[in-house]
Amino acid sequence: MSNFLQRSFTGFFFVSFITIGVLWHKALFFGLFLIIEILALNEFYNLATKSKSLPQKYYGSVVGALFFIAGFVWHIFDYGNYFSLLLIPVISFVFIFELYRNQKHPLLNIAITLFGIFYISVPLMLLNHIVFLNGTFNGKILLGIFILIWASDSGAYLFGVTMGKHRLFERISPKKSWEGFFGGLATSQLAAYLLTQYLGSLGYLHWGIIAAIVVVFGTFGDLVESMMKRSIGIKDSGNILPGHGGILDRFDSFLFTIPVIFTYLYYFIK
Repeated sequence: MSNFLQRSFTGFFFVSFITIGVLWHKALFFGLFLIIEILALNEFYNLATKSKSLPQKYYGSVVGALFFIAGFVWHIFDYGNYFSLLLIPVISFVFIFELYRNQKHPLLNIAITLFGIFYISVPLMLLNHIVFLNGTFNGKILLGIFILIWASDSGAYLFGVTMGKHRLFERISPKKSWEGFFGGLATSQLAAYLLTQYLGSLGYLHWGIIAAIVVVFGTFGDLVESMMKRSIGIKDSGNILPGHGGILDRFDSFLFTIPVIFTYLYYFIK
């Protein structure tokens, strides 16, 4: 199978799973993104081991899963917010467990373990607060965010390949260009207009601002992941998505945009 067909096949099923998981039912949303969270965190810890650190891979993955579960339980049960308090002692055990591992670089191991949770689990936990923004489950805004990211990525690629001459951040990503950046901004704004017409939930002003957030912070998210991969000399974070790399390769921009969009929504929409 050619790389183009492989990418297209994988991309079709990826978009389908995300769309169904976000819109169909809260239980499906929970299961899908819990799996994504565990896979992404496991992928990150595998990458970290190539930088001569030994993070607490399994315990870190458990803590990360608990973060996502806590965010979901918060909105499902009346006392769900109290469940989140359990995360405080759970995080403390990262330090305690390191005492018994007898590793050469305990500080580095603790830092990487906690960084993985902060980098991956916290943004994905915030998805629960976005889909329950108005008290009941509604995945339309989250689906809109994904559509804006896909539109931005497609526009950046199209304009970058056909018109890209001025490098955006050559030291980290030699192929990214300013033409691609503004092309992604244009296509995401077009997508924001279409979301206003066909998806609703928010007016164009809000969708347009979210689109700008997606482009700016999504670009930084992509660059940060590229920086981490270049530091250990790899191209893809994994191979779970044929033709697309790993989970982190597909969610790098998403992880950076969600905290900013969450903040915007809770300040100006909720």
